[in-house]
Amino acid sequence: MATDLTALSATQTADPNTLQEAVVYFSNPDNCLHYLAARRWKDGVVKCPNCGSDKVGFVASRRIWQCKTRHDRAQFSIKTGTIFEDSPLGLDKWLPVLWQIASCKNGVSTWEIHRAIGVTQKTAWFMLHRVRLAMQDNETGRMLGGEVEVDETFIGGKARNMHADKRAEKIHARGPGSKAMRVGRVRARVVNNRRKKALYDLVRDNVQPGSTL
Repeated sequence: MATDLTALSATQTADPNTLQEAVVYFSNPDNCLHYLAARRWKDGVVKCPNCGSDKVGFVASRRIWQCKTRHDRAQFSIKTGTIFEDSPLGLDKWLPVLWQIASCKNGVSTWEIHRAIGVTQKTAWFMLHRVRLAMQDNETGRMLGGEVEVDETFIGGKARNMHADKRAEKIHARGPGSKAMRVGRVRARVVNNRRKKALYDLVRDNVQPGSTL
């Protein structure tokens, strides 16, 4: 038994570049194991997800690890503690879907997943929903950092109910004009007022100290 990732082997060192390559690459269970392990334990040291100990051994015949600390659930797999853990689907199905979602700028549909990996559209919907949920920032997730823009917007109000001057302004403002488009993570909140204290509290709750606003 071995305690680091050097015990795992993969038939391909580079990541897949096309969906066909991804399907072929992840059809090998050793590749799936190595691919996930290298990303889960980036320092190369496997740790027990239940106790955090790095005193573990790899059982190659079963593709699982055995924690040497005595406790319940001492054996664990690469799926333990992930969105794949309670799914009967194998990693040969899950990882091509992850590759698709991460690689396709315009997103993927359940039909594309169904056709690419050979599952029903109902299963494809479940997989897509679970992966998207896992990729979201949640309330306890990491805060925004670096260069952060804090802005406000008003949503609602029909143009036909506005004064003629306001309606013309609203219609004119639809185009980008000279504004620059930006991409990145966004967090939106509904606020009852625009007073300094209310906005400052939102900033402190969502932005890392030392960031540039």
